[in-house]
This record gives sequence, C-alpha cells and structure tokens, in this order.
Amino acid sequence: MTKELHLIAVFAGVGLAVFLAGMYFTHELDSKQFVTEVTTRVDVPQTNTIELDKENPIKVGVLHSFSGTMAISEKPVAEAILLAIEEINKRGGVLGRQIQPIVVDGRSDWQTFASEAERLIVEEDVSAIFGGWTSASRKTMKPVFEKYDHLLFYPVQYEGLEQSPNIIYTGAAPNQQVIPAVDWAFENLGTRFFLVGSDYVFPRSANEIMKERIKELGGEVVGEEYRILGSKNFTEIVDKIIEIQPDVILNTINGDSNIWFFKELRSRGILPQEIPTISFSIGEIEIEYLGTTDMAGDYAAWNYFQSLNTQENQNFVNNFKAKYGSDHVIDDPMEAGYISVYLFAKAAELAGSDDPSLIRKAVKGITFAAPEGIVGVDPKTQHTLKVVRIGQILENGQFKIVASSEVPIMPQPYPDYKSKEQWDSFLNALYTNWNNNWSNPTQEVTEINLVEKNG
Repeated sequence: MTKELHLIAVFAGVGLAVFLAGMYFTHELDSKQFVTEVTTRVDVPQTNTIELDKENPIKVGVLHSFSGTMAISEKPVAEAILLAIEEINKRGGVLGRQIQPIVVDGRSDWQTFASEAERLIVEEDVSAIFGGWTSASRKTMKPVFEKYDHLLFYPVQYEGLEQSPNIIYTGAAPNQQVIPAVDWAFENLGTRFFLVGSDYVFPRSANEIMKERIKELGGEVVGEEYRILGSKNFTEIVDKIIEIQPDVILNTINGDSNIWFFKELRSRGILPQEIPTISFSIGEIEIEYLGTTDMAGDYAAWNYFQSLNTQENQNFVNNFKAKYGSDHVIDDPMEAGYISVYLFAKAAELAGSDDPSLIRKAVKGITFAAPEGIVGVDPKTQHTLKVVRIGQILENGQFKIVASSEVPIMPQPYPDYKSKEQWDSFLNALYTNWNNNWSNPTQEVTEINLVEKNG
C-alpha cells in the first residue's frame, strides 16, 4: 500500500468523513461549473474595465503582527491577503465597490489584537477582519467579535476545541493536521515521541490531542517540554532529547523561537537522519530564516505546500512573486489567508450586502478552487474541508510531499478523546493557571518591556 493510500485508509479507519467536491454544499448547483468559474478568477489578473465605486468602498481589516516574535510568520500572511484584495479589485471589486484594506500591526501582543479588532469594528466600520496567527491572539479577539456579532477570518491551523459563530476557520482542525501527522510518524518514523512547544494554548492543546492519539496507537510519549514564546534558550530541552533518544520530535514551537531550537539541535549533533522532527508551524517562510541546508530531511504537516503542481497554485505563486519579488516563498497560512478573501468576496456577492451578519450566513457551504485544491466551508462548524499533506524539507527550502489524503477531509474541531465539556474544562484550567491569559503571562510581560525599551 502506498503512503498516500495508507493515509486515506487511516482517516477512514477512525471514522472521518471524506468530502467529494460539489456533492456536499448547497450554494453551488454544479461543481464542474463552479471549478471552471473560480479557476478563471485565480488566473493572471486582467485590466478592469468596470468603474469601481471608490467613494463607497467595502472596508476590511488586515490584523497581523508586523513586529515582535510572530512577525516573521505573520507579515507574509498579510501580504497574501493584500494580493487577493488587489486581484479582486482588478476584476471589478465586490458589488461594484472597491475593497479597501485597513492594515494594523498586532505587535505579537494578544491584548493589542483585541483592542485593534474592536477599533476596526467600531471606528473603521469594517465588514470583516482577516487576522491572527497564535491561538492566544484568536481567543483574546473572540469575545470582541461575539460582542459585536462581527466576522473574523482566521487563517492558521490550530488546536480546535472551538466553534464560534463569528469566526470562519480557514486553517486546519486537529484531524486535518496533527492527528494524521502522528499516524504517519507512527507508521514511518517510530513509536517513541518527544513533544516540544511554545507555552500557550495551541501547543498545550495540540499536544494533549497528540498524546491521546499516541496512546491509542500504542506508542509512547517519552518527553514533553515548553518554553515561552520568544524564548531563545533550549539547552535543557535538547539535553533531555539527547539523553532520551526519542524516535521522533513533534514540534509545536511558534515564531522566531524555532530558529534557536533548531540551532541548538544542530549544534549538538541532532540531525534528521537520527532523530527527525515533524513541525506544525514551520513552512517555507520559516525555513528561509532557519537555513535550508540545516533543515533538509525534517518534516512538516500542512494542507498546502508551494511545490504543489496544479494550475491554480502556479497562478497563485506567479502572481505573488510578480507583486513581491521572485525570491519570495509561500506557505500554508499565506494561502489560507489568500483564499479567505475570495470566500469573503463570494459570500458578499451572494448576500448582496457588506453586512457582516449576512456575509457570515452566505459563506456557509461556499466552495472554492484554491491553490491547495478545492476547499469548502462546512456549514455546521464554519471550518474548511482540506486535503492533509505531509512534506519533507528539501535542500532548496521546498517540500517533497511524502503523503497525502488526496481528497478534502471533513473538519472535526472537537476530537472524540474527550467530550466537549471535558475539553472546555481543559482549556479553562489553562486559562486560569495563566492568570486569565491564553499564554504563559511571562511572555506578555517580556514583550511589553521590549517594546518600551526600544521606544
């Protein structure tokens, strides 16, 4: 059995539904017609001959970190979002109106994300906000969107355990990334796992899910360690990895801390050939900072890789490089941010309005021929159906796809290992232990001090 077929069999074995494009959703009567329509929309932009209403634009917020520890990952997502807005405006905008982005720096600070989201909603009167990377930023913003009954498009894979009526989740749920990655690693790399992550809600929750799956498979978790976001000191963690000698490392570190983690691994002689690492927040962008030679041979689990050989992806890559430079690379959250804008635009057209509540209703069930393949918004969970892929890092910084589900997988935000009530209790315990924060509060104090010091 090939790895691709095995991965599909794994999903079927745990009872996950498989999505066949055009057969599930209600807004599109004919999937072939829709694919043709959307494929045209992601071709090289044509000159717009329709006079846009620029005096009455549809305003949207683009809320990502351009400073702080998350900037290396988030700035490129904002660039992809702005590319999609530019493309749509060149095609005639939405409802004959220009989309006007209002770009804001979240500063890698969760309270800044929440306050800026509120400002964008109340003062700027945006129709939607595209933004956030860490789950700490999303969870801090979530009450704001629910208070104003507004709309957030969140573009990053995450831990699940959430289903807000005011958020469209265009990144992977746990069964579309971390769970199948554990399955593949157990089959191909070994049964003894060392878990390392940043100390906030995503790594803690994702690792809890992965531990349950490892136990179910009959594997062993031989280590579990965390460091605050922005940390540069991984000496003690690598000491433990050397002592324990796991078969594989499962890495949920986020931001520029990855640079220091992998630098420590390599300086201590830990190479992918001996102890491979599967990462869940490292893509083509981060590899540029980490060094392609040092990273070659390790793995990542995503839904999109730049190396995908489809016409839609080639159009996307070409358009992005034409705008930002031929040396730029593209990763999964960037693609998820890009398609979020197209889902928003199509929903606004269907709703015939820029009202967030009407757009939110219209987006349910929409499908789109994206660079990663056909995706769709599940009306029940407001998560997207996505193909699961495992990639191995090559020396040129791109990924060789070593396993794929080939068809989009239905999202399952709450894994069956616990009830929804038990998962909610788990999250509440984290929040309480962190003094009512969604990350280790030491990190937030450190970042505020750095901002003050640098003026």
